[in-house]
Amino acid sequence: MTSSELWTRAVAERYDAEEGERTSAAFLAPALAFLAELAGDGRALEFAIGTGRVGVPLRERGVPVVGVELSEHMAAVLRRRIDEESLPVTIGDMATTVVPGEFSLVYLVYNTISNLLTQDEQVECFRNAARHLRPGGRFVIELCMPPLRFLPPGQLAVPFDLSERHLGFDTVDLVEQVLVSHHFTREGEDGHYRRDSSRHRYAWPAELDLMAKIAGLELERRVADWAGAPFTQDSAQHISVWRKPA
Repeated sequence: MTSSELWTRAVAERYDAEEGERTSAAFLAPALAFLAELAGDGRALEFAIGTGRVGVPLRERGVPVVGVELSEHMAAVLRRRIDEESLPVTIGDMATTVVPGEFSLVYLVYNTISNLLTQDEQVECFRNAARHLRPGGRFVIELCMPPLRFLPPGQLAVPFDLSERHLGFDTVDLVEQVLVSHHFTREGEDGHYRRDSSRHRYAWPAELDLMAKIAGLELERRVADWAGAPFTQDSAQHISVWRKPA
């Protein structure tokens, strides 16, 4: 078992509703087009497939998708959308779980590799992706850039959402390279807020490239979003693609 925090039944049940815009067809369209093009006529493997927010519509586009998911509760929500024969899911962690066959695409979306809280586990995730890829296949990660530019000396937290129903702040341990996201979500109209938090190990693109090299993968491209905008020093996130040599 890896150090990833296990998502509970309560979190799984409210996950899609709280993600809101990220579950819409319009929001997902660029990501689905990006991933479908890389998958080509092959199969895709999604690490940490969750409730199927990306995997299910990618399957509906004609790409055969297989998933790995640590939380049985998240997988149970996915199963309400699609049956096991159409989209098989193996319960296990993304660093060590092996599923049958080869894939043209392995992918991790929405910062999920940061759920692995040690460098060793993240390296093993890259190795696991390479293990599943056929020659010429790609490994794709979507990951936010660490918000350190917004954390001056003496400041404890960086806000990332200040909306009417949700307040979000990140605190950062610069020594351990661990970021904790704190969420305060308004429930009902009585002013009550639910507090949640999650831990993440952040990594810079250069560190990920070294992990890829250890796993025998080569950087093919890096962009700032699913639409292909150039990645710059001001980009808030990156989509990185590594290729397994033919």
